Amino acid sequence: MTDQVEATLAYAEQFHQEDEILHAARQRGLEMGAVPVLPGAGAALCFLATAVNAKAVVEIGTGCGVSGLWLLRGMRADGTLTSVDVEPEHQRLARQAYAEAGFSGARVRLISGRALDVLPRLSDGGYDMVFADGAKQEYADYLAEAVRLLRVGGIVAFDNMLWHNRVADPAQRDPDTVALRELGKLVQSDERLRSVLMPLGDGLLAAVKVSA
Repeated sequence: MTDQVEATLAYAEQFHQEDEILHAARQRGLEMGAVPVLPGAGAALCFLATAVNAKAVVEIGTGCGVSGLWLLRGMRADGTLTSVDVEPEHQRLARQAYAEAGFSGARVRLISGRALDVLPRLSDGGYDMVFADGAKQEYADYLAEAVRLLRVGGIVAFDNMLWHNRVADPAQRDPDTVALRELGKLVQSDERLRSVLMPLGDGLLAAVKVSA
């Protein structure tokens, strides 16, 4: 049964193929130690951005541009991606990836800095989607900021919510795993949100803001 489950999950992940631009961005990310979202999670981000007709998206953790490319491909043609990262070199490579994919500089606002210093400066209710792939122990704080930033009907999504199969194992008690479990509980208990946990990539948790 385990082999069948693994084969099914692999099939779902491989259902979405990356083009040369995404593949090149992924390789740069791996070389830089900025591990990107896997294709299944990336395709889900593109789907979600399309579903909410996203014009304004916040990304926490630019990396070298893989998740940003998926988001931009799902957003409106006049949309803007605001992406925050502490590594300027990662963002330089991300900008290269966006340009290779044909996205103009006007489509992306890259902000270098710590997310919890930058997010409070962004406008309440001004965004259609927030995607977090940053410091796991800060996810609960990202959630609080995301709920403030989103319009009603907007979506927040978190990567790595299965965390290399550690979250499902109660014996795993390292700080990152515990933080991810706690985030799941916070999302589930928040009456303003309707959520779904998808076993794509390393686990993608998404929630719609249904009330202010």
